[in-house]
Amino acid sequence: MKTLDYIKLNESGVANVVSALHQLLADFQVHYTNLRGFHWNIKGHGFFILHEKFESMYDDAAEKIDEIAERILMLGGVPENKFSEYLKVAKIKEVSDISCGSDAVSHILETYGYLIGEERKIIGLANEAGDDVTADLMTGYLKEQEKMVWMLTAFSTRSCTDK
Repeated sequence: MKTLDYIKLNESGVANVVSALHQLLADFQVHYTNLRGFHWNIKGHGFFILHEKFESMYDDAAEKIDEIAERILMLGGVPENKFSEYLKVAKIKEVSDISCGSDAVSHILETYGYLIGEERKIIGLANEAGDDVTADLMTGYLKEQEKMVWMLTAFSTRSCTDK
């Protein structure tokens, strides 16, 4: 028997969820790599804060990558593991040579905006398939990411004394 038989989901019902998770996996892989680059290359004002924050962000992305890949397996799919394949399908693009904190934060905010939109779509697909676990996984991601968007937006806002 297959895992799906035991968890009471059918393959055709979760096919769209698996496809969307494949896309999300590719996007998270590129996002992770971009965060590593920001962590390594950040300079200037805010270095100490951002260097540490980018490290925690890429650690979080790595954990999500593993969760997404494992969820694909639970739903009967096979996660891609070649970066060359991720780059073919990822909608998040690789970035390099960003050492300015505000540029890195702006890129991360744009990326979170995209990821949040995709995760909301996956919640809808998962709900249609009766896949409460994937919907819950995505809801957890949204909770964390929406808070991070709020915090990064507050961080990047000019101070009250700036006019």
